[in-house]
Amino acid sequence: MQVLFSSSFSLNINQSVMKKLELLLMVPTVGVLAAGTIVEKFHGNEFATTHIYGAWWFFVLLALIGIYAVYSIVKEKMWTKPYKLLLYSSVLFMLAGGALTAWTGKHGSVTLQPRVTVSEYKADNGTVVKLPVDLTLNGFEVVTYPGTHTPMDFVSHLSYKPAEGESASVDVSMNNIFKYKGFRFYQEDYDDEGNSTLSVAHDPWGIAVTYTGYILMALGIVFLFVSRKSGFRRLLQSRAAAAVLLIAFLTMSGVASAAPRTLPKSTADKMGQMYVLYKGRVCPLQTLTKDFTTKLCGSARYEGLTSEQVFAGWMFYFSEWADEPMIKVKGDDVRGLLGIDGKRASFNDFVAHQDAFASQRSMGAQMPMGMGGAVKSKTMRAASEKYNLIQMLVGGKLAKEFPVRDSAGTVGWYAQNDDLPFATPDDDYFFIKKQLSYCQELVLKGDFDELEKVFEKTKSFQEKRAGSEVLPSSTSYNAERLYNRLTTGKWLAMLVVTLGLLFFALSLFRAKDKKRESNVDWVPFGVVAAVSVFLLTIFILRWIAGGHIPMAGGFDSMNLMSIAIGIIGLVMSRRYRMAPSIALLTMGFCQLVAMMSGSNPPVTHLMPVLSSPLLTLHVTVIMISYALFFFVMVTGVAGLIVPSRSNEFRRLNLLMLYPAVALLSIGIVIGALWANISWGNYWSWDPKEVWALITLLVYLYPLVRCQQEGGFRSDRALHIYCVIAFFSVIITYFGVNLILGGIHSYN
Repeated sequence: MQVLFSSSFSLNINQSVMKKLELLLMVPTVGVLAAGTIVEKFHGNEFATTHIYGAWWFFVLLALIGIYAVYSIVKEKMWTKPYKLLLYSSVLFMLAGGALTAWTGKHGSVTLQPRVTVSEYKADNGTVVKLPVDLTLNGFEVVTYPGTHTPMDFVSHLSYKPAEGESASVDVSMNNIFKYKGFRFYQEDYDDEGNSTLSVAHDPWGIAVTYTGYILMALGIVFLFVSRKSGFRRLLQSRAAAAVLLIAFLTMSGVASAAPRTLPKSTADKMGQMYVLYKGRVCPLQTLTKDFTTKLCGSARYEGLTSEQVFAGWMFYFSEWADEPMIKVKGDDVRGLLGIDGKRASFNDFVAHQDAFASQRSMGAQMPMGMGGAVKSKTMRAASEKYNLIQMLVGGKLAKEFPVRDSAGTVGWYAQNDDLPFATPDDDYFFIKKQLSYCQELVLKGDFDELEKVFEKTKSFQEKRAGSEVLPSSTSYNAERLYNRLTTGKWLAMLVVTLGLLFFALSLFRAKDKKRESNVDWVPFGVVAAVSVFLLTIFILRWIAGGHIPMAGGFDSMNLMSIAIGIIGLVMSRRYRMAPSIALLTMGFCQLVAMMSGSNPPVTHLMPVLSSPLLTLHVTVIMISYALFFFVMVTGVAGLIVPSRSNEFRRLNLLMLYPAVALLSIGIVIGALWANISWGNYWSWDPKEVWALITLLVYLYPLVRCQQEGGFRSDRALHIYCVIAFFSVIITYFGVNLILGGIHSYN
């Protein structure tokens, strides 16, 4: 159902009545879907599903879409055009599959207690339904990442016995379902008492018909791109000249002021090579120091010092750093409490106003939303987090760098002032408790060579006590350290967006002069290639360090989109010389968004439900489609600014819209398959899903109209539409994440 319009790629109907039918179907459909997401925001998913998506009039609207598809097939005699027949037929199958799921599908859940046999489950409508097998929970297990308490998977060990036959065993875990005679069982929840809750789904007809529609759509898209009669092939064969590009390189430098004392860079780097348990995973201490420094001052470097030097400065020269105004503070209310005029405070500012600060934070948390309580509470919490972070460091509670095995042989990681297990050997206990004191003594003496030896000895202690099964591999460890060194601030985003704006403005200037060739055309191409390679390097390093493809957060998705845009710009540069400048401008905005999402976030473990190869494929395809839509928007702006090249930009936009819409359709389908495998439901009317569908409809419309006689009345009208249409992408990506919420929002 979520891709019910993806079959309209090359519609070629000349009658004005059909144009009116398209608008009469698309406008109310988009309006209803958008309204549904707003209703869900205030009344919840269940209310929206019942009163909008499940209402009789909504089914009538979907039925009209199906009738329109059948009429189009007959009117155009699509049996002579295989790609159109496949695409339109896919609409009918997906609509039919959605209807079968709504009318015949059953969903519910069953809670299993250890060693208790269950033969029924409770459906979503409240009825009790007989299961085809008896289920018994033999045990439930939370599988953690080695050497940590971070969950890697949730596993229910089951026995099942059909009415006739012998009992058998099976494991149900995240992304690993149990199927039996059309019933599917998914791991949903658990409690501290060892009980496990499974989702139950029975929808053989709806899934089979819907998946058939997915297959037909995929085949239709393939035929669309290879068919000689498709609009895409005609556009691809056209040759349009474009504007020539100039480039100017802008560099900025600053003079660093003196900072408090700290360790020499080489000694601090040696300290950063030790291991630490941070955010549920064992990683280089360098990762903690980078996050620590970034949280305090907004950058991974401070006054020319590395993050390891900043961390060491607070640890060994606390009295000097406590007076340093390096803590970035947001909110005029917080600044007023601390008695500072600028945006930065010192640790001693917090200490001097601690009582008033604590009192105001408590009041802000209790204030109603309409009185600004949420904003005040947020700024107070952010400031308190930075203050507490320093307290944890100097109190010996932040860096959990000492591995100790308990009586059961399980490795735990402890900070120096943590309570150690009773089974800790005396030698280990003495080393852990005295290590920092000895380091401080060496710092006072200025014996940094001996201090480096202590850091090396500590790392050897970690390797011996933790073991290779707990510590990251050398490849992962080195990749993470290189990643930390390459991502030290916001310089990349600022540089790329500055160059992008400059390139784009200069290319438009030259386009107006109708200059077509230049000896410096290779420069923007080279810059885009260099930025793409750098971002790809960051992507690969995060992949190696984390052990999974980084696609689960806002920063990762924007980074992937930047890479996709760079590749698209490089590929299209041979035909369109303006492509590199458009690509770099688009990459710059993506990097700004990535910076807002969290500049250079640390590597983390992946949530169990996200450990699926379908997630990787889903995010990759969706991000490439969004990259193309961004490219289309910027090209639309160029077409409005340079009307003399408006027709060239029109052909370029249509050329990009075909793969963009196709990829968005495929990405939505892959997401549906992933959801069905993980949760037993391929469509849940979540705001992100709904707005992805709206975006698909919005961008299908220009493809449909431009294939018809008359089409858009002018190139200018198409460019304006392409610019405005991008707001649907903005709402899909940002509006859902920041405002509408839902299970797909990045938190």
